[in-house]
Amino acid sequence: QVHLVESGGGLVPAGGSLRLSCVASGSIFRLNAMGWYRQAPGKQRELVATITSGGSTNYADSVKGRFTISRDNAKNTVYLQMNSLKPEDTAVFYCNAQVVDRSQGYRSREVWGQGTLVTVSS
Repeated sequence: QVHLVESGGGLVPAGGSLRLSCVASGSIFRLNAMGWYRQAPGKQRELVATITSGGSTNYADSVKGRFTISRDNAKNTVYLQMNSLKPEDTAVFYCNAQVVDRSQGYRSREVWGQGTLVTVSS
């Protein structure tokens, strides 16, 4: 199986910065697109940013210019640098990956992490 473990969440004042990390491990044959999603209290989970294995990125309009997604393919890790944080960024942030899993007959499947809480105080 493949597991994703996020880290880096916490409490930060408005205007501050945080860097989230997500490490993939397990029966990985290939990691394709990876991304970050978030879910605020009482709201649906939404896309924050994605990055392909080749480094192409996509961002939600609400975070463009403030957040940067990157990845280190050698470490099976994706990062989310968050600057100029706002109280409305408060949410549980989830890592997501499209992975070709050796233990699943080399089929591509979607994997989610357990989430890390980001709280931005006003």
